[in-house]
Amino acid sequence: MGYNPVVDQDKCTGCEECVDVCPVEVFEMDGDKSSVAQPEECLGCESCVEVCESEAITVEES
Repeated sequence: MGYNPVVDQDKCTGCEECVDVCPVEVFEMDGDKSSVAQPEECLGCESCVEVCESEAITVEES
């Protein structure tokens, strides 16, 4: 079973917290917003969800 991290671009403020906290580099900055660069690497730890103050990130089981 894998995980599917999603960034809501409308909510993302570009703080880069998810990029910094992710242990497997799932996220990268795309301009002034975060984007999912390597979804297959997601461990499902949800550290990104916890640090995202704008609640722009969800992680679903796939």
